Amino acid sequence: MRIHRHDGIARVTAAVIHPGAIVEEGAVIGAGSYIGPFCHIGPEVTIGERVTLKSHVVVAGETSIGDDTMIFPFAVIGEVPQDLKFKGEKTRLEIGARNRIREHVTMNAGTEGGGGVTRVGNDGLFMAGCHVAHDAHIGDRVILVNNSAIAGHCVLEDDVIVGGLSGVHQWVRIGRGAIIGAVTMVTNDVIPYGLVQAPRGELDGLNLVGLKRRGVARSDITAMRAAFQMLAQGDGSFHERAKRLGDETDSQYVREIVDFIMGESDRSFLTPR
Repeated sequence: MRIHRHDGIARVTAAVIHPGAIVEEGAVIGAGSYIGPFCHIGPEVTIGERVTLKSHVVVAGETSIGDDTMIFPFAVIGEVPQDLKFKGEKTRLEIGARNRIREHVTMNAGTEGGGGVTRVGNDGLFMAGCHVAHDAHIGDRVILVNNSAIAGHCVLEDDVIVGGLSGVHQWVRIGRGAIIGAVTMVTNDVIPYGLVQAPRGELDGLNLVGLKRRGVARSDITAMRAAFQMLAQGDGSFHERAKRLGDETDSQYVREIVDFIMGESDRSFLTPR
């Protein structure tokens, strides 16, 4: 739904734009959305239905925001990447539906060298002060706690939780259901359902609380705990142990961990203590 202007005030059918907001010509605003005072929406922005921008939100670049998302004051979404290699090429940011993006969150567009797009999935919670850098791919139901930072080219699969004041190094992959403790620096890939803590990020077990909350069967949890011990203490290299696990397991959750380990990576893995 495109913006029409009358008497200097932007009006969109079935949406509300505060007269103190700046919505540039060409932006698309979905039905039922609200653009609050002092927001600035760029000309290449597409906002879905029932999206709320409370106030003082900047949405720039070629950015799309999915339905029912709420963005809180002073967030800056879709600005150019913080990468010295960026030379103004055409890139974008895609944000899914039903996200909650809190105060002072920043999410940057992609770079040509990283594929050209930063993607954020559905149903995420991005607490105050979080940063999602260029070319990162964030899955569904991800939680970034206050002042955590995800560097460029990272992949966070579904249901990941990153604790407050934590940082994830560029190119790191974090598998589904993993949890990163507060004030942790993660410099290597994290297996699905892994529990990482300590200042320099040590793989210290499995996210058992998260597994139980999702209703994972006790037999699968038992299999995953045994698999973790084998990865930590078995014979051969880490990848050799993982391959042997894949040949022996009947658990789909253990298989998911093995497939993740055997997948392509630009970083080495955090290995169990």
